[in-house]
Amino acid sequence: MLLTTCNKYKIYIFLLLVLFCLLPIISSPIALILGFSAASLGIAPDASKLSPWIKKLLACSVVGLGFGIQLNTAISASIENLPLIIGSILLTLLLGYLVTRQLKLNTKTGYLISAGTAICGGSAIAAITPAINANSDESGIALATIFILNAVALFLFPAVGHLLAMSQHDFGVWSAIAIHDTSSVIGAASAYGNEALVTATTIKLARALWIIPIAFISAVMFKGSTNRIPIPYFILFYCIAIAIAYYFPDGNEIYQLLFDGAKRLLVVCLFLIGAGITLQKMKQAGLKPLILGISLWGIIASTSLIYILV
Repeated sequence: MLLTTCNKYKIYIFLLLVLFCLLPIISSPIALILGFSAASLGIAPDASKLSPWIKKLLACSVVGLGFGIQLNTAISASIENLPLIIGSILLTLLLGYLVTRQLKLNTKTGYLISAGTAICGGSAIAAITPAINANSDESGIALATIFILNAVALFLFPAVGHLLAMSQHDFGVWSAIAIHDTSSVIGAASAYGNEALVTATTIKLARALWIIPIAFISAVMFKGSTNRIPIPYFILFYCIAIAIAYYFPDGNEIYQLLFDGAKRLLVVCLFLIGAGITLQKMKQAGLKPLILGISLWGIIASTSLIYILV
């Protein structure tokens, strides 16, 4: 009886923290810290229970952001940075293959980390796992590695951007190319400014579209199944939201409310992501996967930064 009551109180506290993250005073990095603290104190539910909610809320927030993005801006940003998007994906996958062999790391684990770094973090890993018939241990280690680096990026990238006095546009491009998950890209960019947020969201989702062809190619390479590849439909709805805002401009006030609401919802997503990063997950990542993840991340972040600035 006492244990049941205690669990109820933990749930109430966790839900209050979720609502607290909707307040404007809570930024993306603070939400992540709150989530991690909740997990460390045993207040947060199991990560497996949070994962479906994170996916749904993130999809909703991305679609909502579409109402605040200009169609012309989205098209020009995607086309202008297409060589950088494709080049970074191919370079990451090639380097991932070479470093995985050098470290003598499990091939599928190394490939999942490489794909997560190259395209879209956890979403890419989730799509490619069934395509290459990876087991839960291999995908779990890859996800843990990517989540840890995402958490670091949320704090590191805005600090570096301000240190180098990067423009909002340049920072948006850089964060979209060099940060893994969509949630962390949008979180870091929103902390930098609205223009950075719009640029980063547009380029990141253009990059995320490569999940589908890479997943099919991966299935052929690893002799897996091409029938179980999940398609990120939320990107289609995001494009529809941009089109609605463009062709029906009379609803600007409503679109702005949806855009602002989506940004707050994203902060809640980052809180839930933080709640899934436990010390156990950090230990599970191990040293070799982290070395691979950090190596790829460091190379892509530095080369893309030089490309953008020069």
